[in-house]
This record gives sequence, structure tokens and C-alpha cells, in this order.
Amino acid sequence: MPGWAVQEAKAKFSEFLKATLEEGPQVVTYRGEEAAVLVPVEEYRKLKADSRPTLKQWLLTPNPTFELTLPDRKDFALRPVVEFE
Repeated sequence: MPGWAVQEAKAKFSEFLKATLEEGPQVVTYRGEEAAVLVPVEEYRKLKADSRPTLKQWLLTPNPTFELTLPDRKDFALRPVVEFE
């Protein structure tokens, strides 16, 4: 991926945006380190949709992302037995 220094990306933003739309993702460097990537919106939406797990995947994850506290069974009253004559 082509890289742009943040100052260059700011100064030539329309060129930076055009390169993204024509050539694909563009990397922005900050103080010599890769800091961000500009991607076309279609690619961003695809990446975002692909990163969302399906319900099946979410339910089958080994480490749940929530806590489920169940009440103690002793706290529930038994239903009365109804006898029919």
C-alpha cells in the first residue's frame, strides 16, 4: 500500500482521496510510523459487515461476552398438585 506522510496527505487531500478511489487503500504515516489507512467506503462497509459475527458464531464462542446469573432453584415455589375427582 502506498504511504503518505500526514503533512502531505493534509496538503494534497484531494489527490490523496483520488488515489484511494482509484488505487485502493492508502496508508498515512505519523512521525515515520504507520498510523491510519484511508479506504473506499464500499471496502469499509464490507470489512465492517464481515467482522460482525453471525448469531450462531456468537452463541458458540468459547468465552461468553456476558454474564448470566441464574436464581437459586430453592427460591422457586412448587406448583400445587391439583387432583381431579
